[in-house]
Amino acid sequence: MPNTSTRPKRGRRNRRVPREDPARNELVSRSLESAQQCLFNQDYGTAFVHYLLVLNLAPVLKDFASESFRFTLFKWADELDSLGRIQDLFDCYEQALELFPTDEVIINSMGEHLFRMGFRDEAAGHFHKALKLKPDYPEAKENFYRVANWLVERWHFLMLNDRRRNHKYQQAIQKAVEGGCNTVLDIGTGTGILGMCAKKAGAAEVYACELSKTMYELACEVVTANGMNGRIKILHMKSLEMEVPKDIPKRVSLVVTETVDAGLFGEGIIESLIHAWNHLLLPPQSTQDPSRPPSHAGRVIPAGATVFGMAVQCLEIRRLATAAAGELHSPVSCSSEDDSTEPYTTERLSRLPGGYTPLTEPFNALDIDFNNVQELEGLCSREVSRVRLPVTGEGLLDALAVWFQLHLDQQSSLSTGPKEDTCWEQAIYPVQTPHSRIIYIRHVCTLSVQNIRNTFPLALRTASTLWGMDSVRSLNAEAELCSALACLGTEQSSGPRDYTMLECAEMALLNNQPYHDSFRRALAKLITNLKDARSVQGPSQGQGLEVMPLTDPPSGPMDPGPDPFYVLDVSEGFSVLSLMAASQGQVKAYSSVEKTQHQAVLRRLAMANGVPEEALEFWLNQVEDEQAVLQRPSREKLWSAIILDCVETCGLVRQKLMEKATLARCLLEDGGQIFPERIVLYGMLVESDTLLLESAVQGQEPTLGFNIAPFINQFTVPVHVFLDLSTLQCRHLSDSVELFILDLMNTNANYTNRDVKVQASASGRVTAVPFWYQIHLNEEISVSTFNQDSHWKQAAVVLHQPLAVREGDWVRLAVTLQKSSISISI
Repeated sequence: MPNTSTRPKRGRRNRRVPREDPARNELVSRSLESAQQCLFNQDYGTAFVHYLLVLNLAPVLKDFASESFRFTLFKWADELDSLGRIQDLFDCYEQALELFPTDEVIINSMGEHLFRMGFRDEAAGHFHKALKLKPDYPEAKENFYRVANWLVERWHFLMLNDRRRNHKYQQAIQKAVEGGCNTVLDIGTGTGILGMCAKKAGAAEVYACELSKTMYELACEVVTANGMNGRIKILHMKSLEMEVPKDIPKRVSLVVTETVDAGLFGEGIIESLIHAWNHLLLPPQSTQDPSRPPSHAGRVIPAGATVFGMAVQCLEIRRLATAAAGELHSPVSCSSEDDSTEPYTTERLSRLPGGYTPLTEPFNALDIDFNNVQELEGLCSREVSRVRLPVTGEGLLDALAVWFQLHLDQQSSLSTGPKEDTCWEQAIYPVQTPHSRIIYIRHVCTLSVQNIRNTFPLALRTASTLWGMDSVRSLNAEAELCSALACLGTEQSSGPRDYTMLECAEMALLNNQPYHDSFRRALAKLITNLKDARSVQGPSQGQGLEVMPLTDPPSGPMDPGPDPFYVLDVSEGFSVLSLMAASQGQVKAYSSVEKTQHQAVLRRLAMANGVPEEALEFWLNQVEDEQAVLQRPSREKLWSAIILDCVETCGLVRQKLMEKATLARCLLEDGGQIFPERIVLYGMLVESDTLLLESAVQGQEPTLGFNIAPFINQFTVPVHVFLDLSTLQCRHLSDSVELFILDLMNTNANYTNRDVKVQASASGRVTAVPFWYQIHLNEEISVSTFNQDSHWKQAAVVLHQPLAVREGDWVRLAVTLQKSSISISI
C-alpha cells in the first residue's frame, strides 16, 4: 500500500533550451571558411585541423561537411605517407573515426594504408568491418578478397579437402593417444583440427599454439563450435616462446604438427622440435628402460621424413630463373655464391606449362628421425655425403625437384611426390649457371648433400661436377641456413660471377619476347606518325594542352634533335618498355621504376644494347612526390606516349587503371597515345573440381566429424588468381567469348555494365569462369595474356554453387566495371 503520508512530489521543470553561443558560432563559421580556403590552396594538413575543430564543436554539420572532410583526410594521409610520418597518418584516421565511427569509406581507406604497410590482420579487420556496414561496397569487397589470400592461404582449403591426408593423421593420433600419450601439444594448430583429433581420441589434456592472429581466432571459433572450449587451451604464440609451467603446466607426452612446406624444412620444423624436446616434451622412450609407460615418455607425430630429389629439364623453370645468358637471374638459386638468395621456389610439377623431363632417377637425399633430438641437433655438423647418379635422359639441367615422404608412425606415411594425388607442391631448386648444364646419358651427375641448421629454408649448394669428377669444393658451413638440411647442386665455374637478380615474375616478363617485339613495333609506328605530323605542322605546333609542371627535367648532354619525343613509362614494379622506347632514337624516355636494383638492371641492359645513358631517365628521381608521377616532361612539351601497366601478373586489372588513364590523356601531345590503347576481357565456362577444392572446403559432411567449413569458408574468395589455364585440370564447357572492353584512349566508348550470353558447347557443371585479356597496343598490334610466352597468369571467378548445363544451353554473364574493378556473375 502506498505511503499516504508522503508529500506529493513537485513536477519536473522543463529543461532550458541551450542558448546560442555567438562566440562559438563565430569560431565554427571562421574555421569552416578557413578549412575551405586551405582546401582550395591544397594546404591539406591545415584544412584537416580546421575541419576537426568545426565538427567537434558543431556535430550537426557532419552531414554537410562529410564529403569535403573525407577528401581532405585522404589527401593529407597521402602527404603524410610520402613523408614517412606513419604515426601521424594513423592518428589522423583515429581522429576521423571518432567523428565518423561507421563511415565505411574511411574505414576501408585506413585498411588500405594498413595493408600497404604490412599489417594484414589489422587491414582485414577494417575491410571486414566496412563490408558489414555496406555489404555491396565494391572497394572494400575487392580489398577483403585480396587480403584474404594472404591471411588464409589457399593450401588450407586443399589440405582440409584432402580426405586421405586427414584420415591418416587422425589414425596416427588416435593410435598414439590410445597407446598412453594422454597429454598433447599441437604446434601450428591452424584450424585446430589435429588438437581436436587428440581430444576426441581421449587425451586428458590438449594444448595448441598458433602464431597467425587470424588463424588463432579462427581456431578458437572452431574449437568452441565443436564443444571443446575450455577442453583445449589455445595459445597465440610461437612454440619457441612457450615455457613450462608458464604456458603449459607440465611437459607433454605427444607433439603433433604439420609445420612443413613443400621443401619440408621451410616453416622451421627442426628448430621447433629441438625446442620442444628440450623444453616441452617428456624424454623419449629409452631402450634401456622399456618398462616406462607411454604416458611418461615423449614422441612426435610425424615420426620422421625421407627427402627425395630428381634432376629435371623444364623450359618454364628456366624462363622464371634466368635471362640474358645467365647475367640476370631470380633470387631463387641453389648457388652458394650469394647467401641473399632464396634456395627454392614451389611448383606442382604435373601442372607446369610444357611439362618437364626427368634427367635422373629419383634418389634418396636424406632420412631424418623427428624422435631423435641428438640427430636433429647434429644436422648443423653433419658431414657432406655424395650421391652419384647415372643420367637417364639427355637435356639441359634446369633444376632439382625435391619432395618428401612424411612418416606419421611406423605404419602410416604421406608422400608429396609429383606423381601422387596430393595437396602438396614440390620444391624447385633452379640451377642457374649458364655453363656445364648440358648433360648426356654417358655422364654421371655427382651431387653433394649437406645438412646445416640456420634461419633460412632448405638450401641447395653447389658441390660437384656434372662430368663425374671426384673433386668437391668446400662448402661454407658458417652461412646462415634454415632449420636444417640439404645441399644438392652442380659445380659452377670458378671465379666471381657478374649477375643481377630479379624476381621470378620479373624474369618471366624479361623473357616475354613477343610482348616486347609487339611494343617495339607499335611504338615505332607511333613515332613515325608523329614525325610525319610534325613535318607538316612545323616544329612549334601540335603540342596540345598547356599544363604547368611540378619540376623541370634535368639538363643533360643529350640533344636527340630539336624536337625530341617524350615517352613516360608508369608501369608498377619492373618494366623494360622505357628502355625499348629510348632505343628508338630521337626519344627521351622516362621510367618510373623506384628500386635501385631495377634501375641498375635497366642501366646495364641499356649499356649492353648501345642505348645512350642520357636517353633514359628515372622519373621518380626527378619529382618530389610519387603521386606526381603523371605530369609534364617540360614547360613546353607534352608526352608523346604514356605507358600504363594495365594487368597485374596475377591476372587482375590494375587498381585505379581508369583513373590513371583519364589523367594520362590530358598529358598527351596531339597524336600522342596511351599504351595500350584498350584491353579486351575474354572468358569461358569450365568445369573444374580443382578450382573448387582450392577455393573452399567442399561437401556437406563435417571434416573428420568436426564443424570447420563454415568458419574457414568465411575467407573464401570468388576470384582465384595466379592460374595457368593451359595446365588447369578442367573441362571446357564453352568457346571463349568477349566479355568486356576497357578503352583507355576514348572515354566515351566505355560502359559500366554488360550482359553477355554464352552458349554451352558441352554438358556438365559450370564451376568457374576463367578470364584473360587481349592487350591492344594499337589497332593492328595486340598481345594476349593467355599464351605460353606470357608473364601474366590467368584468373577465374569460382561459383559458390555449380550450375548444371546441357549442350546448347545459354548462360547469361553479368559483367560490371566499378572503379577499375571488374566483377563477373552468373
